[in-house]
Amino acid sequence: MTIPDPVHPAWLPPEAFRAVGSRRTLVLGDGLLVETVHDEVAQACARYGGRVRRGAEDGPYDLVLALITAESLPGAAGAVLAEFRGDAGPAGRVIGAEGYLLARRDGVTVVLAGDSAGLLYGLFHVVRLGERAFAAEREAEHHRPAMRRRMLDHWDNVDVHPVMGQVERGYAGGSIFWRDGAPRGDLARVRAYARLLAACGVNAISVNNVNVHATEARLLTDRLGDVAAIADVLRPYGIRVHLSVSFASPVVLGGPPTADPLDEDVRTWWTGVTERVYETIPDFGGYVVKADSEGQPGPFAYGRDHADGANVLAEALAPHDGVVHWRAFVYNHRQDWRDRTTDRARAAHDHFAPLDGRFRDNVIVQVKHGPIDFQTREPVSPVIAAMPATRLAVELQVTQEYTGQQRHVCYLAPMWSEVLGFRPWGPDGAAVADIAAGTADVADGAEDRHGRAPGDGGGLVGVSNVGDDPYWTGHPLAQANLYAFGRLAWVPWADPAAILDEWIDLTFAPAATGGTEPAATGESERLRRTLHAIMDGSWRTYERYTAPLGVGFMVRPGHHYGPDVDGYEYTPWGTYHFADRDGVGVDRTRATGTGFTGQYPPPWSGTYESLADCPDELLLFFHHVPYGHVLRSGSTVIQHVYDTHFAGAEQVAEARRHWAELAGTGVVDERLHARVLGLFDEQLRCAEEWRDQINAYFFRKSGVPDAQGRRIP
Repeated sequence: MTIPDPVHPAWLPPEAFRAVGSRRTLVLGDGLLVETVHDEVAQACARYGGRVRRGAEDGPYDLVLALITAESLPGAAGAVLAEFRGDAGPAGRVIGAEGYLLARRDGVTVVLAGDSAGLLYGLFHVVRLGERAFAAEREAEHHRPAMRRRMLDHWDNVDVHPVMGQVERGYAGGSIFWRDGAPRGDLARVRAYARLLAACGVNAISVNNVNVHATEARLLTDRLGDVAAIADVLRPYGIRVHLSVSFASPVVLGGPPTADPLDEDVRTWWTGVTERVYETIPDFGGYVVKADSEGQPGPFAYGRDHADGANVLAEALAPHDGVVHWRAFVYNHRQDWRDRTTDRARAAHDHFAPLDGRFRDNVIVQVKHGPIDFQTREPVSPVIAAMPATRLAVELQVTQEYTGQQRHVCYLAPMWSEVLGFRPWGPDGAAVADIAAGTADVADGAEDRHGRAPGDGGGLVGVSNVGDDPYWTGHPLAQANLYAFGRLAWVPWADPAAILDEWIDLTFAPAATGGTEPAATGESERLRRTLHAIMDGSWRTYERYTAPLGVGFMVRPGHHYGPDVDGYEYTPWGTYHFADRDGVGVDRTRATGTGFTGQYPPPWSGTYESLADCPDELLLFFHHVPYGHVLRSGSTVIQHVYDTHFAGAEQVAEARRHWAELAGTGVVDERLHARVLGLFDEQLRCAEEWRDQINAYFFRKSGVPDAQGRRIP
């Protein structure tokens, strides 16, 4: 009989709380999340010998965690707050929603917050710092999230779907919420998940699939109590529950015989249903909708557009401070592969950009970061720059559908950082992170021209990579992607390598868990170096051995794992590479192609249009070129294909060697080491298969041999 691995604590092992749990702590304030702060500290103190008090008791204290609304702040805390506010006193600077101050004054570490969520995030910041939080004096640091909305979408099915399984595009086992058509009886795993999310900054989740099946539709009405039970477990960690709903819900759930958004009976139905939702879950976040996309019903059936469809739900949610996340993933998935004028990349912009200004203010148009579908390399979606009067959320895929399915190491934070730092209007313009945060045209501390405060944009949304696997994410190292998503949603300009350091320190390193002996510190640094060597460049390694130069979609149809160069080439899905004997790539120029480049503002419309200026890594996304075309790197396209695919497989072999060398050292748990080593075996096998299939395909198409004489099958 095989004994299953225990649930891995991820970045919140008990040892991470050693520095807090061994101190004398004062917690001041009221509210559910303040109680959570107290309970977290109390559990740590019970383990490590510290003590925690509530109320204005006499010190001394090593750590003060307080709401600024508390009746009396201890001396050090009061001094920190007074300095922050300045001469203006209570009417001066404000900490802001979910924000906090962190300082160390006169031997006391102080966390001050204006609300209980901020106090919880401040506690987890102290946990990240460990002993460093109690070392030297620290000037007051003001921390607040760049984005108000930091959300994860779960594509979990209540019932096991015959095609999609328990979790659609999930690679870490079954749902942590649902089993056999009902909620899991024991929600302790959900509570542990809530802690992990709060510790990295996530504050909202949807708990069911955007492709809403029959059982999921009923969560809105007669199964609402099941959702409320999950919300009760998440609430103490400041996480609001959202539901994916079908646009056709009125028809499916026994309401009016139509879902026409301009029908008065439909509006009345949504209003009544939504009122009952909030009676059951008062802090309910809102709805997520996938409409007129890949077979899901939508407003097109009634001759309406997406603004009409979104606004009827938004109207019902508005009195309750709810929002509707309306996905912009709308395209023709039944196109004729012979017709090169049809371009899936254009679709979201064609459908949504003309509607800018027509959405209600509590509609968030949720845009995939690229114009196709979470490929390893895509340009940033032009929709993100095309709708200044609309709240936009940028959607990232944490689960690795097209980046190795959590069987391959692929640390995605470097990709996401490139996306968030991209400036659609050139180097002096706003970045994607500014647009998502709602600060693209906001002076510091002011409202924008639509009356929105800084941070009150659509935010960041990630497709969750979590399942009931003991390591949460299937591949233990894929935990880093979930952690990095939360941290980048809070601080989108953070360095991916620094985020990886945080995750390593919390999850693995003895030095961060209280080990101070030289041997422990040395082993910690060895592990850190190994993980950076494996993970820092892993996204680009994956790119090297898969589809080249931004062309994308050379994967097996359906499950999307492993190479199949022509798998989608003659299908209706609109994901083509157009390789022939002379060249490869998709002509998306205005001059001779689909015109997609014209959806970008200058200077990128010109950059992508120009064969000479287009970045190498996106060349085949925008241009069809001969195999002998010389890249800006100096290599030809065909030689680049050969070189990168050989290099990518070699880099995977090297990463595997790095990990294998940790065996028997005691640096990582033996079961975890064995799990990762087995996954590296699969990654290396798959990388070599990618290398051989891609190189053989293009050698046979082009007839051009490898200039280095390497064997191509």
